[in-house]
Amino acid sequence: MDGTFDHTMIRVEDLEESLDWYQTHLNYEEKGRWEADTFTNVYLGPEDVHEDGALLELTYNHGDHAYEIGDAWGHIAVRVPEDALQESYDQLMDEGVEDYRDPESCGDRYAFVKDPDGHEIEIVKRDYGEKWSIDHTMIRVEDADEALGYWTRKFEYAEQPSGRWEADSFSNYFMAPEDAPKEAMKLELTYNYDGREYTMGDGWGHLCVRVDDLDEAWETLMTREAPDYRDPASCDHNYAFTKDQDGHEIELLVRE
Repeated sequence: MDGTFDHTMIRVEDLEESLDWYQTHLNYEEKGRWEADTFTNVYLGPEDVHEDGALLELTYNHGDHAYEIGDAWGHIAVRVPEDALQESYDQLMDEGVEDYRDPESCGDRYAFVKDPDGHEIEIVKRDYGEKWSIDHTMIRVEDADEALGYWTRKFEYAEQPSGRWEADSFSNYFMAPEDAPKEAMKLELTYNYDGREYTMGDGWGHLCVRVDDLDEAWETLMTREAPDYRDPASCDHNYAFTKDQDGHEIELLVRE
C-alpha cells in the first residue's frame, strides 16, 4: 500500500463559519466537495499543497449538531517558515483569532490557536512545505509500545529521524512511511506516563491513508489482524475503515 496520509477529518457545527475561518486565516482554498443528503464534506488546503501533502476535511452534518472534542485527539499542526513564527502568530491575533498559547509561552518553538469549534491547531517552524500546510496530526495513546507496534506492523510506518521527544511525564513519537517525502503529513503519537485513559468524543472524525489498491490493502490489514470496522463492500468499494488500538478511526482511500 502507498500509506501516505491523504487527509485528517474534523466535524464542524457551522460549515460557512469554518470555511471562512480557514480560508481567511490559513489562506486555504477548497480542493473538493461531496454533497450528500445528510452531510457535506469539504476538502481544504494551501494553493500549492505538495502532491503528497495532506488536506483538511471538514464534515458538516446537516441540521443542528453539537460535538464533544474529547481528549484522545490532540491537534493538527501547520507549518510556517523558520523565522516567521512570531510574525505569523501576530498576524492571526490581528485578524481576531483566539489567543490560546503564544510563542513565548511555548519557548518560541511553536504556538497554538483554536478554530471556531475548539480544535487545537499548532503552528510549527519548518524550512519546507507551503505555509500553513499540514505538518502532522497528534493523537493520544494509552500504551506507547502497542501504538508503535500497530503502525509499524499494520501500515509499515517507521519512526522518523529525530522524531522522538521524551520528557519527564510524556513521550512523543513521529511516524510516517519510511520513504515518505518530508512534505507529507506525519502522525504524532503522544503517550503520557500517568496511565490515563482518554475519551474519543465526536468532534474529530478520522485519519485517511492513501492506498494503491483498496481490496488488496484491506486484505493485507486483515492478515495483519487490524480491526474489521467497515470493509470495502460495506462502503460500495469507494473506501474502507479500520481502527487503531485505542479506537481512532483510519480510512483507506484510493486517490487518483
